[in-house]
Amino acid sequence: MKRRDTLGLLALLLKAGDTLAATSEASIVAVRVWPAQEYTRVTIESDKALTTRHFLVDSPHRLVIDVDGLELSPGLRELIGKVKPDDPYISGVRVGQNTPTVVRIVLDLRQPVAPQIFTLAPVAAYKHRLVFDLYPKFAADPLVALANERTKTPAPPPSPAQRAEQAASAVNDALGELIQKIERPPAPAASAPVPPPVAAASKPAPAPAPANEQKIDRLIIIALDPGHGGEDPGAVGPSGLREKDVVLAVAHKLRERLTTNPNIRVLMTRDADFFVPLHERVRKARRVQADLFVSIHADAFITPQARGASVFVLSDGAATSAAARWMADKENAADMVGGVNVGAATKDANVLRALLDMSTTAQIKDSLKLGGEVLGQIGKVGKLHKARVEQAGFAVLKAPDIPSILVETAFISNPEEEKKLRDPDYQDQLVDALASGIARYFAKSPPMARKRSTTL
Repeated sequence: MKRRDTLGLLALLLKAGDTLAATSEASIVAVRVWPAQEYTRVTIESDKALTTRHFLVDSPHRLVIDVDGLELSPGLRELIGKVKPDDPYISGVRVGQNTPTVVRIVLDLRQPVAPQIFTLAPVAAYKHRLVFDLYPKFAADPLVALANERTKTPAPPPSPAQRAEQAASAVNDALGELIQKIERPPAPAASAPVPPPVAAASKPAPAPAPANEQKIDRLIIIALDPGHGGEDPGAVGPSGLREKDVVLAVAHKLRERLTTNPNIRVLMTRDADFFVPLHERVRKARRVQADLFVSIHADAFITPQARGASVFVLSDGAATSAAARWMADKENAADMVGGVNVGAATKDANVLRALLDMSTTAQIKDSLKLGGEVLGQIGKVGKLHKARVEQAGFAVLKAPDIPSILVETAFISNPEEEKKLRDPDYQDQLVDALASGIARYFAKSPPMARKRSTTL
């Protein structure tokens, strides 16, 4: 081989080496920030898996993340502008090339955090994701938050020395004052109808309660669970309406309606656009010893012709139909799309399996009663997909001691039903139906008295 040919071949090999080195580095697809009071999530999506190291720094509080195999790019710099001024956890972001192959991300923090940093394999529309979940180091007590809802005035931030005292005081004093015997709210006048226990006073009263109705001697707590959220949009309608948005709007309206009764408090598993794992939704309801759990959805089907509302409860065996089984499998996959930390959730997955084993016939029986009342009222608003309450193995319904239902308000994949779901007036009709169904359930099956613990 001639010397000139040898030099040419060597140049090609060197160029190929440079090309391979360049393509071995990951490219940023997108960066996203999901701020919420509960926690803030930062997501870096890339075409290749990323590896990281991280550490916390005090005075001031910072989280430092070193990302291997990455060069600083305009896409990564976008992270700086993604942080909102009102983010509860992040006050600012700095990004720089720490070494030729390592990018350093510094998150300036507003408070001490307990971070969870993990990676997610490609799923659905997402490629590889690197996730930073910033949880508060000192989590708020949800029962205290429910107690403070009475005046709608938030308590001032406590000092560390006052934290334990505040929790005990808020529960014992505020709840102690509120939890009173409530057979029924007193009738305002002989000629005026008795207001229902849940729905607004201006709404039609539920059917008269049975003569042997039991007294309720404590505050009623209802858990509302707007499906999906954050990284998981849920189903998307033909015109782009996202399930996570419409069910959150309905849940907010339903909370407002339910809390017109001073004897009711509402816990929302999410009150903003952020992701909540399925097991965490169940845990939240159990932590405040909720009396009901209502999960709200607006799903899609493989054809746009599917339409109508449905109500589901947990099954202790096989699903009642192939459609119910398909729906449960689809909803149970939400953790994969939303991005659950598998390492941290392994224990919780075992807990969920144990909860299913604990689920009693009585719990499912009560859930069927609740589902029947809600389904009957929703049927007055629009078409039903199924005329009976269906059962399947929904992970989010596995609280063994709380009557739980999952409501599919409509098929968002149906153009006509998507249009209705977008309409605030139709949302109000749904809220009327849900509130009335809950009221009718409580009129016939009031919750028994039980002592609430201050250490939930």
